Amino acid sequence: MAMLTKPAINKIKRQNTMLLIKKHWQLYFLLLPTMVYIFIFLYAPMGGVLMAFQNFSPTLGIFGSPWVGFHHFIRFFNSFVFWDVLRNTISLSVFNLLGNFPLPIIFALLLNQLTFKRYQRFVQTVSYAPHFISTVVLVGMLNVFLSPSMGIINIIIGLMGGEPIFFMGRAELFLPIYVLTDMWQHTGRAAIIYIATLAGISPELHEAAMIDGASKFKRVIHIEIPGLIPVATIMLLLSLGQIMNIGFEKAFLMQNNLNIVRSEIISTYVYKVGLLGAQWSFATAVGLFNSLIGFSLVIGVNTLARKFSSTSLW
Repeated sequence: MAMLTKPAINKIKRQNTMLLIKKHWQLYFLLLPTMVYIFIFLYAPMGGVLMAFQNFSPTLGIFGSPWVGFHHFIRFFNSFVFWDVLRNTISLSVFNLLGNFPLPIIFALLLNQLTFKRYQRFVQTVSYAPHFISTVVLVGMLNVFLSPSMGIINIIIGLMGGEPIFFMGRAELFLPIYVLTDMWQHTGRAAIIYIATLAGISPELHEAAMIDGASKFKRVIHIEIPGLIPVATIMLLLSLGQIMNIGFEKAFLMQNNLNIVRSEIISTYVYKVGLLGAQWSFATAVGLFNSLIGFSLVIGVNTLARKFSSTSLW
């Protein structure tokens, strides 16, 4: 049999793909609205990154505004806020990742050990409920609970003989408050995928381990954790892609003049200079710089994951 050339193989693959599309056209038709939505709201706006290299003017438009090259990037790198904003963004993102990545895994492993299924479902529901609290309501709750005059935390501190603390006004407390409340709000939701993965592990593995005399702890170490590693790797890669896009809304609502030295991150800075200051090109350049860091992290970590394990995004 004659060996097929690479162009011939690619042609056969394209033909097979077209046959599959024709055979299952109803499924692709159902997918069409989602693809249109992604194109309109995610891909089409990417043309706006051209503003980062222009002195954008609304009257001239993107294609009529004068080009300035990397002027806005250099201006941002030389600005007095660059290192402070970058440090705040990276520190908040890293600590948020360190707190929110392992905790759902630990929670899922502990929840999976419960033998009383009704109590297990109750705990899972209660842990998932905070995810439905909006960010505005959450920050409002923080302002009430941490109030120096009427907050329950300061009331307890006063009963113990301490002095009231203005938690929301102390810059050094911004990061722990942000991370701890994020862990409380999103751990239950993030654990769902790990709970589903644990449920998919074959019971025969546990039965065989029990016959060999393995304890619960050893079964967790040698069966459940290895079963979670592929999913955890994918979740880590996705989290690293968003590491520089730390939530704008929560940081902005928690921000005030007293803690701004720690709470000013790239997303809040872009909002202020872009929308409030009408410096559209400069804000686009800052946002593009932020996105490029996240993109580079995903590429680098995915390359390492593919090199040292069989799990990667592509």
